[in-house]
Amino acid sequence: MSEREGPQRERGATEAVEPSDTTAGQPEEREMSYEHLLVKRDDGIVTITLNRPEKRNALSLPVLRELTAAFAEVGGSDARGVILAANGPVFSAGHSFAELAGTTVDDARALFETCTAMLDTVQGIPQPVCAKVHALATAAGCQLVATCDLAVAAEEAAFALSGVKAGLFCHTPLVAVARNIGRKRALEMALTGDLVDSRTAADWGLVNRVVPAARLDEETWDLITRATRGSADARGPGKHGFYAQIGQDQPEAYRRAIDLIAAAAVTPDAQEGMSAFLEKRPPNFRRDNP
Repeated sequence: MSEREGPQRERGATEAVEPSDTTAGQPEEREMSYEHLLVKRDDGIVTITLNRPEKRNALSLPVLRELTAAFAEVGGSDARGVILAANGPVFSAGHSFAELAGTTVDDARALFETCTAMLDTVQGIPQPVCAKVHALATAAGCQLVATCDLAVAAEEAAFALSGVKAGLFCHTPLVAVARNIGRKRALEMALTGDLVDSRTAADWGLVNRVVPAARLDEETWDLITRATRGSADARGPGKHGFYAQIGQDQPEAYRRAIDLIAAAAVTPDAQEGMSAFLEKRPPNFRRDNP
């Protein structure tokens, strides 16, 4: 499901990210060192960049573990949101065939369980995560885009569940992709393995919007900053509640949503927001984002 990769691992640069621990009211800066990722923070937005262009950003086991750690670290910090990006000519070619060639069932299961744990972390952290897709995303790379809360793609980007062409049906990527674009279109992707261009991906619901490559950074930043305005305390439970109810039937989903919104209505931020509206003034949330 990806470009074959050899055993050699390249070391990437590191940036600093701010965790949730504070000193004198200010976040303490702590370095997160990675071999295969770049992590930087700008105005409360953390960008996690896949940085193995020579391996087409294949999601090998070490990369999956680093992604899980990076997202978990950001999730426990005071960051407002996350951008997931990639360096090189391919966003991500999916799993590493080098790890799957000659594997055992137990080792293969461990790999896919590790990938699923990473994807669950993406959706489990309270911050919105926006994929910035500049190029091709195939198989588990497409699954990663589908798992992000939001996605902006360049006109040159393309998507595929291409595993069937290599004899390995994209069972796990199909889980995430089908939840974005529906059964018929997801099965078309998985059964044919054909590329889907970015405009079609947007029409189908795999990404939020498509923009010229020259505007990809700007448009992604615009979306993630708009998605992180207002009350951070309201947004985190809202994201968790969405993923909890989206797979339920409607009566169950409403029961869950009623419990969530009733509890949310009496929180300090909700009460402040309602008071501000009634008093015709800007709200002052506990963790306010401009």
